[in-house]
Amino acid sequence: MGTDTVRAGSADEATERRREQRGWYFYDWACSVYSTSVLTVFLGPYLTSVAKNAADADGYVHPLGIPVRAGSFFAYSVSLSVIVAVLVMPLVGAAADRSGRKKPLLAAAAYTGAAATTAMFFLGGERYLLGGVLLIVANAAQSVATMLYNSYLPQIAPPEERDAVSSKGWAFGYAAGSLVLVGNLVLYTGHESFGLSEGAAVRICLASAGLWWGAFAVVPLRRLRDRRATPERPKESTAPGFRQLAATVRDMRRHPLTLAFLLAYLIYNDGIQTVISQASIYGSEELDLEQSTLITAVLMVQVLAVAGALALGRLARAYGAKRTILGSLVAWAAVLGAGYFLPAGAPGWFFVLAAGIGLVLGGSQALSRSLFSHLVPPGKEAEYFSAYEMSDRGMSWLGPLLFGITYQLTGSYRDAIISLVVFFVIGFVLLARVPVGRAINDAGNPVPERI
Repeated sequence: MGTDTVRAGSADEATERRREQRGWYFYDWACSVYSTSVLTVFLGPYLTSVAKNAADADGYVHPLGIPVRAGSFFAYSVSLSVIVAVLVMPLVGAAADRSGRKKPLLAAAAYTGAAATTAMFFLGGERYLLGGVLLIVANAAQSVATMLYNSYLPQIAPPEERDAVSSKGWAFGYAAGSLVLVGNLVLYTGHESFGLSEGAAVRICLASAGLWWGAFAVVPLRRLRDRRATPERPKESTAPGFRQLAATVRDMRRHPLTLAFLLAYLIYNDGIQTVISQASIYGSEELDLEQSTLITAVLMVQVLAVAGALALGRLARAYGAKRTILGSLVAWAAVLGAGYFLPAGAPGWFFVLAAGIGLVLGGSQALSRSLFSHLVPPGKEAEYFSAYEMSDRGMSWLGPLLFGITYQLTGSYRDAIISLVVFFVIGFVLLARVPVGRAINDAGNPVPERI
């Protein structure tokens, strides 16, 4: 009787865990459309064109009286959005861990981002400042929401399942991005037949991403459940902004190997996020490619990223997550090197480059997330993932800043794109030096058979 009860309890727990995992996947399904349609495809070129409409005779706009080259405005806005997120995420993460109430915070962040994205429908003319403000709010809100979403991973998946669960989450996100991009491509390329101007079609695509985000965020908010805060966590009030960040970093210093992994990830993922956010500008401004070509290329990336995330997840089971990530960083550096030499006006070669990005994009990010989840001390998931998320959307103030400054100094997007190789080289070297098995043990977690 007792054995049957234990088995029934285990079966019920497994069923509930699978239900939560399926709900968790759907947040990637909800918010990844923002990353794909807004940040990667439409907003960069469109906001740049709006800024150029407002520029003076020398090609500069003047937000708050500061001279900024119109072509750099989008990159600087992305950079500023991450600085805002850096101020907010540690505070929210610590509050989530101490209270155990992640779900209300996730809802607030998700719907703030969805509302700002939907409001991008009102961009147009010379409203570049409105575009910059909405981008900053949406991007910062997405970073906060994704930090909370990621922090659920150690709670809904045991160690042996995390690579697979994380990879499936990324696959869900890229599948949603592919689906919505097909609709975007139909609307954008056929805007005249729908009685729309090109600008109106872009604004509808931007707003639809916000509506999608808000609609599907309901699923994880219904299925995920809050856990009680760990009793040993102190109940002191969270410190504001950088003070809370400093407190989190001080705590991480007690786990130097976790901090070493985070530093490596911070650097190489900064490169990944900057490629994602600036690729469409590179294609449109430097390679003279049509917007429809860029959308098709990004659609190819999304489709191949689904297969790539699942394939790299299988490679991790055979070779370990660390080795698989290191291999993906070599591929990233090679892709950027090839991108520097792409001829202008040659969409075929751009598609080849997009295929290479798609095959490594999802897997390198999914495995980094699952590997980090093993390095987080129990009870501090949201707080530690706040530091992780500073890298995941980048500590990306540095990548776009380097990209924007390089363009401002040289006037060449080729020089700007090749400058990003340094992130992958340094990240590879730092990650190779981290003994992840010992890092997991030092964090107080069980070490999987293969890591």
